[in-house]
Amino acid sequence: MTFSSLAPPLTPTKEIAQSLRENGFAIISAQSVADVCKVPLSSLQALTGFWEDMPRDPYLKDGGRYRFRRHASYEIKGDALRMVPHRAHWQSLDYNALHGGIERWFEPINPALANDSAWQHVLLGLAQTLNALKPVTTWFVEAHQFRIDTTDGIGRPTPEGAHRDGVDFVAVFLLDRVGIKGGETRIFDSSGSAGLRFTLTEPWSLLLMNDEKMIHESTPIQPAGKHGHRDTLVLTFRSNGFQDSPNRSQQ
Repeated sequence: MTFSSLAPPLTPTKEIAQSLRENGFAIISAQSVADVCKVPLSSLQALTGFWEDMPRDPYLKDGGRYRFRRHASYEIKGDALRMVPHRAHWQSLDYNALHGGIERWFEPINPALANDSAWQHVLLGLAQTLNALKPVTTWFVEAHQFRIDTTDGIGRPTPEGAHRDGVDFVAVFLLDRVGIKGGETRIFDSSGSAGLRFTLTEPWSLLLMNDEKMIHESTPIQPAGKHGHRDTLVLTFRSNGFQDSPNRSQQ
């Protein structure tokens, strides 16, 4: 495996679609995110408060206490955004060998966040960007709020290791880094050995990936002092329905 280590090579706004098509990914500054989503950057930054007081993830199989999260699901048709009834997050073992094959019922996102126009602009803005690459009737979108902290001395953003998500596109936003070291992002071409590693540090900067072409992971975090955390937002876009358990249950 060969790595090229460098600061995030940012993709100009007008080249996002081209980079996704040719390279399988784009790394986008916070201001470009705001431009793409047609929302003031200050309105995006105001959403970061919704990452406080999240419930702990009860499903970690490594016994860790370092992950907090909330979850929501949407359907996007053109300019129409609809939150679907709360549902389990499910992945097959093919994509998540650690936590796949089980229904994980996370707490829903805060209603105030769901109703915030900036939040809605993020979902719609990315969907419209992706339509330029893959026109679809409906995007099936899952939104995951994450906080990884250093309660036990180390936090693992991707305990399952390098992986794909089984969707069309994955968007990983870095919202905040507080008192930590580590948390390096690594992406790999799924058809070769080339890799790229970098650390997102700018609040609301974004790694946008073609999930069919790229494998990704983030390295563990450690406290730089007594305690620290890393906040992210992950959005997945799928064109052929949500991933659901063959034995889907209703909560």
